[in-house]
Amino acid sequence: MDSIDREVLERTLEWVRGGHRVSLVTVIQTWGSAPRPPGALLALCDDGRVVGSVSGGCVEDDLIDRVRKAGQPDKAGLVTYGVTRDEAARFGLPCGGTLELVQEPVVSTDWVEELLRRTAAHELVVRRLELASGEVRLEPATRGDALAFDGAVLRTVFGPRHRLLIIGAGQLSRVLAQMAQALDFQVFVCDPREEYFSTLELADVDYLPGMPDDVVIELKPDAHTAIVALTHDPKLDDMALLEALKSPAFYVGALGSRANNGKRRERLAMFDLSAGEIARLHGPIGLHIGSRTPAEIAVSILAEIVSVRNGVELMQKKAPKVDAAATA
Repeated sequence: MDSIDREVLERTLEWVRGGHRVSLVTVIQTWGSAPRPPGALLALCDDGRVVGSVSGGCVEDDLIDRVRKAGQPDKAGLVTYGVTRDEAARFGLPCGGTLELVQEPVVSTDWVEELLRRTAAHELVVRRLELASGEVRLEPATRGDALAFDGAVLRTVFGPRHRLLIIGAGQLSRVLAQMAQALDFQVFVCDPREEYFSTLELADVDYLPGMPDDVVIELKPDAHTAIVALTHDPKLDDMALLEALKSPAFYVGALGSRANNGKRRERLAMFDLSAGEIARLHGPIGLHIGSRTPAEIAVSILAEIVSVRNGVELMQKKAPKVDAAATA
C-alpha cells in the first residue's frame, strides 16, 4: 500500500474515533483522460475535511458540497461525473473524461485497523465490499489481482509498500535513497563498512549494518522488493546478489560496466545459481540516458526499477558488448 492510501485510512480512523461521520470514495472506472486511476481513494469527513484524491480538482469540491448539504450517505452507492461533455468540462475531466466512484459510509473501523495491520506486516489483501449490505471482508490476495466491480460487489487490492534495499552507503546511495523516497519506496541501506555507514544520515531510512547476504535473508525479499548493489566491491555486492537472485524480489541490479558485469556473471555461475537466476540480474544497472553524475545515475536506476515494476519493456538499454575476437 502506498503512503497516500495509508494516510487516507489512518485519517479515517482518527476522524471516526473523534466522533465524526466519514465516507470513503473509491475510483472504480474511468473513461477518457480522467486524472486519477481506478483504486484511488479519498476520505470525506462530515465537517468537509478531505484526505486523498479522486480527481485532483472540482469533483472533490462537489463531494464536499453534497455532504455539507445532505450529510453523509446512509449506504454505499455509485456516483458518476462527466456523463456529458459539458459536465466533464465543469468537473475538470479533460477530453470528455468520465469518472465512476463508489461512496460508502464507514460504519465500522474494525476492517480498517486489520487492513493497516496486515499491510504493515507485508501482506497483500483484497477488500470485498457488498454495496447492498455494506459488509466489508478482507481476504488474502495474490500478485496480479486487480480492482473488480460487477455492480454489486467491489473488490479492491491493498498491497504492502514497495521496498528498496541499497547495498552500499556511498554518495550515489544517498541520492538514490532520497529519490526513491519521493517515489514512495520504503528504503533500506546496508553497508558493513563503518567509515561509510556512519556518515549516511537520511531521515526515514532504515540502516542495516550487517553483512549483505545476511541482510538480504533477514529482509525476506518479496515481489514488492527491489535490491541494488552499488558498492563497487565484488566481495560485498556479490554476497548480496547470491541471495537476492534466488529471492522473489521483482528487481535485482548491480552497478558496473558491461565488462565488469560480464565478469560478475561468470563469478556467480561458480555458485549455486541457475542460468535463469543469473539472467534476472540487471547489469549494467539503469536505463541508458547518458548519465554521469550521481543524480543522473540515480534517475536511470529508478527509471528502470519503475519500468520493471509497471511491466514496461526496457527499450532504453545499452546493447550487449560484443567480443570482437569471438566474432572474427
